[in-house]
Amino acid sequence: MFSEIRTSLYVGAETGKAYNVYNRMPRFRKSALERSAASDLWKHTLSQIPTLYGRLSYLASLRDANSGIYRHHGLAAMFGRDESSKALRESHEDVFFQWLNLPLREKRLDLGRHFASLEDPLEVVVDHLLKSGAYRSHIPPTAKKSEQLHYITDLEALLQTIKNGLNSDESNPKSSRRS
Repeated sequence: MFSEIRTSLYVGAETGKAYNVYNRMPRFRKSALERSAASDLWKHTLSQIPTLYGRLSYLASLRDANSGIYRHHGLAAMFGRDESSKALRESHEDVFFQWLNLPLREKRLDLGRHFASLEDPLEVVVDHLLKSGAYRSHIPPTAKKSEQLHYITDLEALLQTIKNGLNSDESNPKSSRRS
């Protein structure tokens, strides 16, 4: 049975390396896709995430904690590792600076919308973020110290405000959900 499997090797003229013609990974035509990794990332992924904080969190999750290299398998398969990593890094930086430039009130609304989209209870999420400091990993490596401090200060103030609001709702009988 296996002796009947036909393999056809092709030796590339430029590289001199052989590869199996029948088992090659499919390549997408760029005319069917976006012309750049950044535009593809925006159109097919980031635009589907409704909040800036959600985008920031998502992009930060694509950065390897050990190397700092951004990885996205689908984007790399279409555009190559270097171009996809560059698009992810630049998008992370752009979203981070968009978040920094929001007025505090808008940050609070965006954060609230993000938390509302999560499955876990708000008090659990806020408490975890305050205790773990996991939000600090959302800062891109190119951010200046002053930008890092701005982000951390605003986010911690917002998280504490949300937590305080939750605590006051629990202690205020008029705001209780019980009838």
